[in-house]
Amino acid sequence: MSVNTPSSSVPSGASRFQVHVVNEGRGSCAAMSDSTDPPHYEETSFGDEAQNRLRISFRPGNQECYDNFIQNGDAAKTDTTFHAYDSHTNTYYLQTFGHNTVDAVPKIEYYRNTGSVSGPKVNRPSLLEIHEQLAKNVAVAPGSADRVANGDGMPGDEQAENKEEDTAGVVKFGWVKGVLVRCMLNIWGVMLFIRLSWIVGEAGIGLGVLIILLSTMVTSITGLSTSAIATNGFVRGGGAYYLISRSLGPEFGGSIGLIFAFANAVAVAMYVVGFAETVVDLLKESDSMMVDPTNDIRIIGSITVVILLGISVAGMEWEAKAQVILLVILLIAIANFFIGTVIPSNNEKKSRGFFNYQAAIFAENFGPSFTKGEGFFSVFAIFFPAATGILAGANISGDLEDPQDAIPRGTMLAIFITTVAYIGVAICVAACVVRDATGSINDTIVSGMNCNGSAACQLGYDFSRCQHEPCQYGLMNNFQVMSMVSGFGPLITAGIFSATLSSALASLVSAPKVFQALCKDNIFKGLQFFAKGYGKNNEPLRGYLLTFVIAMAFILIAELNVIAPIISNFFLASYALINFSCFHASYAKSPGWRPAYGIYNMWVSLFGAILCCAVMFVINWWAAVITYVIELSLYIYVTYKKPDVNWGSSTQALSYVSALDNALELTTVEDHVKNFRPQCIVLTGGPMARPALLDITHAFTKNSGLCICCEVFVGPRKLCVKEMNSGMAKKQAWLIKNKIKAFYAAVAADYFRDGVRSLLQASGLGRMKPNTLVIGYKKNWRKAPLSEIENYVGILHDAFDFEIGVVIVRISQGFDISPVLQVQDELEKLEQERLALEAAIKDNESEERKGGIRGLFKKAGKLSITKPAPKKDNNINTIQSMHVGEFNQKLVEASAQFKKKQGKGTIDVWWLFDDGGLTLLIPYILTLRKKWKDCKLRIYVGGKINRIEEEKISMASLLSKFRIKFADIHIIGDINIKPNKESWKVFEEMIEPYRLHESHKDLTTAEKLKRESPWKITDAELEAVKEKSYRQVRLNELLQEHSRAANLIVLSLPVARKGSISDLLYMAWLEILTKNLPPVLLVRGNHKNVLTFYS
Repeated sequence: MSVNTPSSSVPSGASRFQVHVVNEGRGSCAAMSDSTDPPHYEETSFGDEAQNRLRISFRPGNQECYDNFIQNGDAAKTDTTFHAYDSHTNTYYLQTFGHNTVDAVPKIEYYRNTGSVSGPKVNRPSLLEIHEQLAKNVAVAPGSADRVANGDGMPGDEQAENKEEDTAGVVKFGWVKGVLVRCMLNIWGVMLFIRLSWIVGEAGIGLGVLIILLSTMVTSITGLSTSAIATNGFVRGGGAYYLISRSLGPEFGGSIGLIFAFANAVAVAMYVVGFAETVVDLLKESDSMMVDPTNDIRIIGSITVVILLGISVAGMEWEAKAQVILLVILLIAIANFFIGTVIPSNNEKKSRGFFNYQAAIFAENFGPSFTKGEGFFSVFAIFFPAATGILAGANISGDLEDPQDAIPRGTMLAIFITTVAYIGVAICVAACVVRDATGSINDTIVSGMNCNGSAACQLGYDFSRCQHEPCQYGLMNNFQVMSMVSGFGPLITAGIFSATLSSALASLVSAPKVFQALCKDNIFKGLQFFAKGYGKNNEPLRGYLLTFVIAMAFILIAELNVIAPIISNFFLASYALINFSCFHASYAKSPGWRPAYGIYNMWVSLFGAILCCAVMFVINWWAAVITYVIELSLYIYVTYKKPDVNWGSSTQALSYVSALDNALELTTVEDHVKNFRPQCIVLTGGPMARPALLDITHAFTKNSGLCICCEVFVGPRKLCVKEMNSGMAKKQAWLIKNKIKAFYAAVAADYFRDGVRSLLQASGLGRMKPNTLVIGYKKNWRKAPLSEIENYVGILHDAFDFEIGVVIVRISQGFDISPVLQVQDELEKLEQERLALEAAIKDNESEERKGGIRGLFKKAGKLSITKPAPKKDNNINTIQSMHVGEFNQKLVEASAQFKKKQGKGTIDVWWLFDDGGLTLLIPYILTLRKKWKDCKLRIYVGGKINRIEEEKISMASLLSKFRIKFADIHIIGDINIKPNKESWKVFEEMIEPYRLHESHKDLTTAEKLKRESPWKITDAELEAVKEKSYRQVRLNELLQEHSRAANLIVLSLPVARKGSISDLLYMAWLEILTKNLPPVLLVRGNHKNVLTFYS
């Protein structure tokens, strides 16, 4: 919105996107502006955040204005926020595209979350500020020029900026050190040095490479899915848990996060035990055992975990340095192996099966040679854990400089490098070493011996006895083949140490990080203790200690062969859910799913998820079953607890798409009487204001029909809309909290009737449109202004005009408990003030005790706080006792009467007029509910005195065809007789104040009275509908006689013909009809069938 401000020249070469701060000064500054050129302000950059601060260049002569600007709105130091309605000596507007305006250009600060560590959250000018007439004094409070140029800040901005300052010393890693190094170290495990030779010996080069590629396919698809999710928005700490929970919601994220963190903790023990076993083997060779092999493993493992814990607790920087050192050792070990394959083999190595690169060996080892009990899938199950570890980088996502760039690049490159290394080592070792060798240098081929055709035989060695007796060397028998082949054997041992320790260190870091993120989200309430972080990097020290305890426990058990398959399946379950998350987010077609990493496909991700699940069963079927049972149990638990989080998950998006599709599909199906259900608009106002009205409606709409709680805000639109919008979420949340399956809707209107008319016409969606209006009886109609009565009755006429059924509910105490709620709110505020004051006093007293001598000097200043305390308590007690006395206890009890279980009793249905069956259907639905199931239906219908039995049989036949169970049927034959004189007198006294009595006046006077009081009941009208008036009074007598003890009365609502029945007479009918009765539902359908006896 443009504003009238002094014009400023725009440089010809200005950027297309420019924002200036325009100073509307007064006094000397303003005078100077008139006489000289206006000051030139350097424009802000539209795209470069680094140059996002406003810099002001001033000419000689306007130094005073510059100083004034700096004094009142410092561009370098930020204190508070810009607000359009602050009063100030100077006025600033944004100058966008060369025009002075409140509007601001797009900027990243507008889209940050409050308290974001990447920068302060800034509020753009609201639509109200742009749309409404501009205030005269739009000013800048002391604050940054950046905020002046870009809209309001928030109260939390200062805190956010402080938080940003606090994070200045935080260690963040790039994609190489943070992701690539970690993933490579975690993927290259001991399998590379110990088991890969055996795998290629069993499966051969062809199937061995296929096993590696199949494992890589699973991890690559998972890596692509991880990359897609990680680039679809800012990624915080938590790794796999964060990615899954923000995509699929807390149910999946919470369940997988817990077992993923536990798996990483146990993995620490597995890797450390692998390291300890290698050390113990070296001790055996040197005959240096401490106790025995099992206890030595425990001792060495415990010492190792303590050292690793020390490195982790020292900080991520130290841990990263250790990882780099371990990677260097690992790379040297791998290079050492490749160098060893080209170093000419000696006789000892040849006797053990190593002959350097030989085509004959390559050809012989190309095909499989499975030993007894082994097969393709069993060998695959052994190798696959070696390909895992791709989430090592993602697990520390909170410690990465740019997770969106680092995770895809580092993860995918690590998968590629490690796959090439695995394939290279497999092919090289299988091309150099035969499957079986005796290790004896005497088993050579001598002249005259027949060669068995094997590659070893062709190379001069006879290992044929390995076919009959077990041998100790060769690919199939010796797990230390790589040490033998390498140029320097101890380097392979160092590589094994590096692989185990790096994997253990990565898991020791990953488990607490993931667990801390899970605890911060407070999905599992009992784990909140572990959410606390320490230091600049927010290190989860408590999580480290817990991981240490778990790892130590499993090291001391020293029986990891049973737990290992379950841990592998835990990791695979995480992979499966990451793939499914990517598929689910794509399938939900949410506009918010816009990953920057585009190399993925939803169907490939789904295939990856299925593949992960299949691999789980291939590795170990019972471990897969256990994994699914644990995950399902946690999922059910989290779903039951319903954590109060909203992460915009794809589950929410898919729910919306499904609901939309179902709603659209429903529009193609024509309505059928068998599928009719009451779909109600309930005029509750705020849902908490009339709980009884909402409860009785919810009783017959819950799980079967639509229920919309409606509120009409009457008054000036600007104020009404503001109040309406501010309360929308709160009132819908109240419905959810109270487990009421209903929607909340509100409109702002000049008149109450207009608002309801809008709701009746526009509420609902497609076939899910309201067909019944539920409204409370206007109990105070005799004291209310005539306009309110006219609106009330007019709403009923409007409903009938729109062919919508009407239900009027009356209870003895009325529905509106707003005064009670208001008093309760006041008492709660006073109680909070009292508790806050008591807490402040206790804090002051504790400070005094801790302060010692210095506390004595401060005591005088604190006396001013402590002295008023007793007085405050007395005031609170006085107010509380006063308000408690004002509580309408009966009103409070009446408001909860439909929440209680109704005891044995009856629902009396007075089906006097056929309205299509709604009067009968509603009480029938009520009897299906748990609270009303003990109530029986009694049916009352009008009939002729001489045909009571016939009509009773006829009605029983109709109800049986409708399949509606009933306890009794009563035929009322004396409805149309005159009521008692006493009853009629009560009615006449009721309408007396509203009668015109024109028949007793002359014609001129009568006409004048009609013009002056058109709303009054005329004698002519009263005479014309006298029989109907008799009927209402008589029906009340019958209701008093037959249904006084009923739990609920459902009664046909009399219809007032428009233009014939005055509003006051109609209200008198409703009053006399329902006077002094149990709760009454006056029901009138739209006279279209809602019941049928056809199948």
